[in-house]
Amino acid sequence: MHQGSGILSTRQRRLAWLGFLLAALQAPVSAKLVSDDSWLFSLCVALMVATVIIADDAARRRPPADARSMD
Repeated sequence: MHQGSGILSTRQRRLAWLGFLLAALQAPVSAKLVSDDSWLFSLCVALMVATVIIADDAARRRPPADARSMD
């Protein structure tokens, strides 16, 4: 299977995964320690980063443009 190029570079992809994990882990900790609903912000950030990672996965799985034109 040919690996297409995605939106993110390899380094950016690793940083996105790290950011997602940190934000996803911070949300329940903040919910436990803080009385207001500011933990929802961490949850929203984690969901936005996850969306970018999913879009990058889709772009990497798509065949290159030159391979599609030959079909």
